[in-house]
Amino acid sequence: MAFDDEINALLDHMFGPRDSRVRGWFMLDSYLPTFFLTVIYLLSIWLGNKYMKNRPALSLRGILTLYNLGITLLSAYMLAELILSTWEGGYNIQCQDLTSAGEADIRVAKVLWWYYFSKSVEFLDTIFFVLRKKTSQITFLHVYHHASMFNIWWCVLNWIPCGQSFFGPTLNSFIHILMYSYYGLSVFPSMHKYLWWKRYLTQAQLVQFVLTITHTLSAVAKPCGFPLGCLIFQSSYMLTLVILFLNFYVQTYQKKPIKKDMPEPRAGNEVKNGFPKACFTAANGVMNRKAQ
Repeated sequence: MAFDDEINALLDHMFGPRDSRVRGWFMLDSYLPTFFLTVIYLLSIWLGNKYMKNRPALSLRGILTLYNLGITLLSAYMLAELILSTWEGGYNIQCQDLTSAGEADIRVAKVLWWYYFSKSVEFLDTIFFVLRKKTSQITFLHVYHHASMFNIWWCVLNWIPCGQSFFGPTLNSFIHILMYSYYGLSVFPSMHKYLWWKRYLTQAQLVQFVLTITHTLSAVAKPCGFPLGCLIFQSSYMLTLVILFLNFYVQTYQKKPIKKDMPEPRAGNEVKNGFPKACFTAANGVMNRKAQ
């Protein structure tokens, strides 16, 4: 408890007083649960890969179906609730402060708590990769994005739980509806021939990041009382995602074609259900097109 008090006192000293409206909310008063869950996540990747090294990959088709459906439905709920709550509060899209919308701000904060919590649930994206021995998908981009988002949103919920913070999660919830629907369908081999739109999901993610940066900088150009330091940090963080996702996009979709004289892989080994072993690097649950 003394260590917990010291950590939280240090954070309060660094960032200032927390928003009193979210005090007592699950996992928010102390940083340690968020920190330890992140450490467990990182250790699970390392230990899980060692454990699975000499063991057969697991299918997990039923679990993956339920998981992707659950994340899709949660994303749909968050999208609808964010739209309705910001509409109710008369939110200014260009720049919205933290207190002027009254009860609507509390409603937005409650949705954003679910958004924060969903980032811990999405750690399972990586755990499933480990259990299915899809280690090529556990890239720096994937782990960086998952681990950092969970910790960043703990800070967001404690200091800026509403107002301008609504925009990114609204876009991201929409993207996640598309993305986890894709993953859910990809579990079934019979659906693979209809899943031609993977490239456009990555493009949509890049558009999302650019729009979020633009929205954030608009509040810098024409401020409304939202903390300037938070706006600068968010823009900088989103810029790192743009750079990493652009690199992923180029490496995945702009590579030179493989030489034609390469021997074809044996059926049932390198090819399954008509899909080659070419991989898509993963980020925020992004999967490859290897048959599942």
